[in-house]
Amino acid sequence: MTTLVMAMNPQRAEDVCDAATRLRLDERFDVRWGSDTFDADELARLLPGSDVVVTSWGTPKLTAAMLSDAAAPKIIAHAAGTVKNVLDPDTFDMNLAVFSAGVRIAESVGEYCLAATLTMLRRLPAFDQAMRADEWKPANVRGRELTGKTVGIVGASSTARAFISLLKPFHCDVVVYDPYLSDAKARQLGVRRGELEEVVRAPIVSLHVPNLPATEGMITSEHIKSMPDGALLINSSTGPTMDYDALEAELSNGRVFAALDVYPQSPPALSANYTASPNVLLTPHIAGDSVEGHQALVGFVIQDVVSWLEYGQRGESCVDLNALSRSA
Repeated sequence: MTTLVMAMNPQRAEDVCDAATRLRLDERFDVRWGSDTFDADELARLLPGSDVVVTSWGTPKLTAAMLSDAAAPKIIAHAAGTVKNVLDPDTFDMNLAVFSAGVRIAESVGEYCLAATLTMLRRLPAFDQAMRADEWKPANVRGRELTGKTVGIVGASSTARAFISLLKPFHCDVVVYDPYLSDAKARQLGVRRGELEEVVRAPIVSLHVPNLPATEGMITSEHIKSMPDGALLINSSTGPTMDYDALEAELSNGRVFAALDVYPQSPPALSANYTASPNVLLTPHIAGDSVEGHQALVGFVIQDVVSWLEYGQRGESCVDLNALSRSA
């Protein structure tokens, strides 16, 4: 029977693996479960003689030394997002089959982006604050609709694609900036391509780029200043992508709106202009964090691991290690 290591403690396993997947694991694999005190030493003891290792948040890094042994597993299934946090770059050329649940997490992020868009367009935080202050229908506060709006997307990543899919019933004009997006792929997604300067001038802008040197500071002060009055900026991707000081200035004068789930540092040191502004929705990096989403992560990658073992099929969770230099 194929041997599989659950490289995490029981608390994390309960978080990312639902009951049905546990049954499937026990039926299909000889499972080695991590202990309450799971650490790098225990990982090193469990790996030899195993075929598959399932990792997640908190799993110690898999080094080249751990994986170079002939008895080490050659299949890595990451029940979380980017594999950069769990695999050393030295392992990328070791002929490993690597899978990631990032595409499943993207579905959760897409839902967050839609929820944030509707919440801020309809001015729900402002109405909520007014009601708590015993103010009925505050003057000069009125919501807007999403249907038919132009939505600018920066980065055609998996989270962007999930958001784009959820926008379809609203018949939006979606314009995407991504240097790697072809015309054919844009047509397939039902969007049009645009330059960054055009995209950031849309009334709704959502950022979906990976955390790379090339994307650091990508959304500049000038970009933010060019946003039209009343525009909404959503950032669920990475904090270093944008100029937070420039956004703060536009929020303080009430000119734009924002929904922020990531920050230059975590947790952030937010000024009063952020915490007191009714124009911004602040969340603590939870766009991809939902009960159902987390519970599905092991099952999502294991489905493709089984297809790989039995049929040699890669599936949508398969990671192209050669493309990691330009992806999350």
